[in-house]
Amino acid sequence: MSLALTTAADTRRVRALLTILVALLALAHLAWQWTHGGIVSHHLLANPDLPSVSNGWGIVSLPALAWILSGRFLRRATSGPAKRAILIAALGAVCAGIGLSLAFSLGTPDHAAVVLLAILLSGIALPTYRAEYLLGFVLGMAWTFGPILPILVGSVLALSSFLVRRVAWPAMGWAVARLRT
Repeated sequence: MSLALTTAADTRRVRALLTILVALLALAHLAWQWTHGGIVSHHLLANPDLPSVSNGWGIVSLPALAWILSGRFLRRATSGPAKRAILIAALGAVCAGIGLSLAFSLGTPDHAAVVLLAILLSGIALPTYRAEYLLGFVLGMAWTFGPILPILVGSVLALSSFLVRRVAWPAMGWAVARLRT
């Protein structure tokens, strides 16, 4: 089977395969945790006073996220360059998520803050609000933080990128154009 995506059936097939792959990764992660001391829960904002969220939610949330978001970016994968751009964006987001997870896991909050700031600033130059960025970022962080916290953080980062690129920049362009006249 090729990834030509020439028909709607091809797109559905790739979407289903991606969702199954993400479900298998989530299941493997939970199986590993179960056999190594139990499935971990994470407190919101790393604050023990706030509720904790179990990594077990990954078996539902990650495949659902993959299904929903893959529909968005597979519709744009109509040509070779578009497919490459989507793949590069997703892999870059996976690397960003892994980098943030590593910085946090190694106990270097200054490095984690720098990585998070770099990700936030990249949203000015790149359309990091797109589905492939969010899915890649969440998958890159899911091993360390489970699924829910990366979805929340990734959604905030995507929203900020959307607001800058789709609201602030056009508003500033409009204001500059009005000032010139």
